[in-house]
Amino acid sequence: MNYKDPMQELLASLEQIVFKNDLQAVTLIQKPTAFTEFERLLHDSGLQADEFAWAMGVSTSMVREWQSRREKPSAGDLQLMKLIHASSAEIKRIA
Repeated sequence: MNYKDPMQELLASLEQIVFKNDLQAVTLIQKPTAFTEFERLLHDSGLQADEFAWAMGVSTSMVREWQSRREKPSAGDLQLMKLIHASSAEIKRIA
């Protein structure tokens, strides 16, 4: 009976797992930040900065601060942005 080193077997198994599909690209997914979430919501809404500011109830300069990443939108701001994004067509019609 042959003795098999458990550490060697573990390393061999890990090697098979890691290099099994070496042709597939590895993609790392980053959790969105407040800035990236804001940028996505603004872009996807199709609203201009002044329309977005009007819908948020903030000044256009505040939206510009978020865009320049000098000011970070709060969690509440992001929730409101998600609601605005969901109804952006209606907001565009009203504004």
